[in-house]
Amino acid sequence: MTVTALVSAKSAGVTTSALAMTLSSTRPSLLAECDPAGGTIRAGLFQAQITAGTGLYHLAVAERAGEDALAQAFASHLVRLDESGHRQVLPGLTDPAQAPALARSWPALAQVMRVLSDEGGYDVIIDAGRLALESGRLHSTLTPAPLLHGADLVLLVVRATDQSLALARHMTEPLRNELTDRGTGADALGVLLIEDGPRRAHEVSEALRLPVMAALPWEPDTAAYLAGTGRAPRKLIKSPLLGSARTALGHLQAAASRRALHQQYSPAQAPAVLPAPAPAPVPAVSAVPASSAAPQVAGVLQRLGQGRKDPRV
Repeated sequence: MTVTALVSAKSAGVTTSALAMTLSSTRPSLLAECDPAGGTIRAGLFQAQITAGTGLYHLAVAERAGEDALAQAFASHLVRLDESGHRQVLPGLTDPAQAPALARSWPALAQVMRVLSDEGGYDVIIDAGRLALESGRLHSTLTPAPLLHGADLVLLVVRATDQSLALARHMTEPLRNELTDRGTGADALGVLLIEDGPRRAHEVSEALRLPVMAALPWEPDTAAYLAGTGRAPRKLIKSPLLGSARTALGHLQAAASRRALHQQYSPAQAPAVLPAPAPAPVPAVSAVPASSAAPQVAGVLQRLGQGRKDPRV
């Protein structure tokens, strides 16, 4: 399965897009709300039914308590998005002042995301929020950079407007450099286009010099429900937004699979005979085999299968 991180230069629908993708997945899915500026799902979609006692900040506290504490805490801080529990969310921070406490926990959390994807069969969607730069690089506190390093794909969410493109243009080079130096490669970077504006996909791709890997329609009614400001559509799962999100996930999974194959085989190995796999590059977080993951992620999948107490009950 895939780990996909969504980011933006400014508010462009990252959280709504992440929710739409998580809800539309045909497999178990997890949305991790990891915006250092604070989460909005708790007050939005959940209408403040989730207290501050559940969520991301408590995993940073648990990670400091010992090797097993993160695994013990992770599943208990997830909240169901549907009755089956196949779609879940990790609510984000309630206060941006909590962000510095997460700086040392991001790598361990990135390993958890990797295990959930590789061994658990989860589609993992990371809401990494608005990018912040410092001296031309991703800010060490205000951006969860290790989560981007470990993702299969990193999508810059933009609207189809000149204003959104102008803001996003300044973020593309720092992102490319970051993924080249510390991530899985610059080809992990692409665009998720929100079709709210006059610009077409090819124009967006040319303006940002990035491929448009997926697109979602602008559907105000469903978007308002996901943001917590409107009623649920009569047939939410069949709404144009969730239908397009399901298609987008298929495109993204195919793109991630192509990248994985490309990384396994060198171009010099011709297909005349079945080639032996090329030696894998020194892995970033995302390439670390689940069996060799950090000790604190052991047992995460088992605990996910044991069920959780819904904090809204």
